[in-house]
Amino acid sequence: MGRVVHKYGGSSVADADCIKRVAQRIVATKKAGNDVVVVISAMGDTTDELMDLAQQVSPLPPPRELDMLLTSGERISAALLAMAIANLGYEARSFTGSQAGVITTSAHGNARIIDITPSRIEDALAEGHVAIVAGFQGVAQDTKDITTMGRGASDTTAVALAAALEADYCEIYTDVDGIFTADPRIVPAAQQIPKISYEEMLEMAACGAKVLHLRCVEYARRYNVPVHVRSSFSQKEGTWVVDAKELNQMEQAIISGVVQDRNEAKITVVGVPDKPGEAARIFETVAGAETNIDMIVQNVSAVATNRTDISFTLPRADGARAMSALARMKDAVGYEQLLYDDQIGKVSVVGVGMRSHPGVSAKFFSALADAGVNIEMISTSEIRISVVVDENLVDVAVTAAHTAFDLDDEHTQAVVYGGTGR
Repeated sequence: MGRVVHKYGGSSVADADCIKRVAQRIVATKKAGNDVVVVISAMGDTTDELMDLAQQVSPLPPPRELDMLLTSGERISAALLAMAIANLGYEARSFTGSQAGVITTSAHGNARIIDITPSRIEDALAEGHVAIVAGFQGVAQDTKDITTMGRGASDTTAVALAAALEADYCEIYTDVDGIFTADPRIVPAAQQIPKISYEEMLEMAACGAKVLHLRCVEYARRYNVPVHVRSSFSQKEGTWVVDAKELNQMEQAIISGVVQDRNEAKITVVGVPDKPGEAARIFETVAGAETNIDMIVQNVSAVATNRTDISFTLPRADGARAMSALARMKDAVGYEQLLYDDQIGKVSVVGVGMRSHPGVSAKFFSALADAGVNIEMISTSEIRISVVVDENLVDVAVTAAHTAFDLDDEHTQAVVYGGTGR
């Protein structure tokens, strides 16, 4: 007998018929002799609708009450799925995140898992029941309040439960057949990747790939949980995210995928005095505004003025907050002006193969140049190259890079069954 964790996204449980189809898949897994734990998201666009409703009532809803509201969507899905499984002749129990033993920090809207004590889940499995857990939520260790862990964090709930329950693997069900070499909505000729390493998937998730939540991949790597990404709308084998040692390095492509992110903005601090400590003050201010920075570029200091420009990218949602914080310290630093650009996008190529293959940067940049795409900023890691480009040219850049690295498959076309790819 095995033990598996399933996670179903909003598009997989969008309506009653979808929930019934998911119930049949779960029962089939149970019939095969497995203990089954299911993590479920809210139906369809329920979370967005609840957020809109909250903002109609209050432009700045209290974070504690917003978490109370948003977690209701997953509880509805969990209860309905338990009913659908019961209708097929099997016992199922639904649990909130707190009932499942998901203990988090108290940061409402962006809590992190501290521990999981799944005793009630273990009891349900021991009695032969399917355990259904509401995703993306937990209970704060200190305040005992209900918390949420950020959009998409049902993936993280599932992998964390798989680790705590010592499951054989975790299956993430979504609306595409697996992880592809590019977003199939942009590149229809994108290929499905049979296996990918945790390391590559971390880079892809960090660079904007929406198919897996970043913290989910971090958790999987830390506890060595095999993750199977597949579609709930078909029976096809998906993509396995595993330790790099399990991959056949002889068949490893130079580039595993091309990823885009349209949710970034760029701030340029113009005319910063080029002396020790000024850059530190700027980034301490940004950090104090609870903003994460991605790329950073500092120009060579102008000889005549001994001043320099510092540009950096950050999540677009944090742009106004960072600009406000920087504006307040203009006199203290003595910079000349702030520039803000939210019409940018980031395009990244990711692959462990580039470690041993020279010329990847040259091929990437040449492909963009041939497609008429200007590069504004560049950032690299050992297995990733990222560039910032005009937002309107993101699709062009992705397509050009995908073709340049021979990732196109003209004989097949990726299928997107649902809406968001999550």
